[in-house]
Amino acid sequence: MTKTLYNGVKMPRLGLGTFRVADGDVAYQTVRHALSVGYRHIDTAQMYGNEDGVGRAIRDSGIDREAIFITTKQRHHMPPEDAMRAFNDSLERLKTDYVDLFLIHWPNHDKEINQETWRFFESLYDHKKARAIGVCNFQKHHIIDLYETAKIRPMVNQVELHPGLPQIPLKRFLDEQRIATISYGPFMKGEVFKDHYEETLSRLATKYEATIAQVVIAWGLERDIFMIPKSVTPDRIDQNFAARDLVLDPDDIKVINALSRGKRVYTDPDNNPWGVFKPYQP
Repeated sequence: MTKTLYNGVKMPRLGLGTFRVADGDVAYQTVRHALSVGYRHIDTAQMYGNEDGVGRAIRDSGIDREAIFITTKQRHHMPPEDAMRAFNDSLERLKTDYVDLFLIHWPNHDKEINQETWRFFESLYDHKKARAIGVCNFQKHHIIDLYETAKIRPMVNQVELHPGLPQIPLKRFLDEQRIATISYGPFMKGEVFKDHYEETLSRLATKYEATIAQVVIAWGLERDIFMIPKSVTPDRIDQNFAARDLVLDPDDIKVINALSRGKRVYTDPDNNPWGVFKPYQP
């Protein structure tokens, strides 16, 4: 189950997120299990500190590298020579000589810094070190600012997106720009299993003989959103993967959309402390 990005790269629509998955044996065993189940899209980041465990699992899986889609993200904004060192260190940890998708993890508050970082990303793309490039946590205005100097449009934007924050206006803009949308945090740090979210989602889960998590994943997939749910529990990894076969009625998509409270459970991109500019420190 893949979707083709505007540059022709095919990307699996359902992947495994690894945010807060500890490096070492936990990351290794989690990714090995996910790959054995059938996942072919693994999402990590320099900031997560688990690229080595992810890379070892991919290497030891016995699956051809070309069959696995690896996403990683630049930790922060930095001078181009430092960014190149950081990128090469990611490749070394991931045991690969290219990544399938490389993302700016957080926007800087200075548009010129975002533009400079994007120029570096364009150079990686031009030199085929990244098959696709994109951004994370970019609001509409961040992307419009990139357009002032960009030669290449971002291929994806990975954003906080879940029933409490369905990002309908942002996705409409991204669709117009042919920029794919990736959801992170689809379970709202567990809040989909509580209060009014749980009340509605459990009713739908009963209707479809599914779990709440599967209903949320299916909701995203049917909205043409890439989903990368995170789990380290084998049974839940299996259940999440099975959500690719769940089809929700259009009216039920609207019901889940209506759960929106404009609620963030992660950091506000316009006030984030993560998009800093500083030299690379391995």
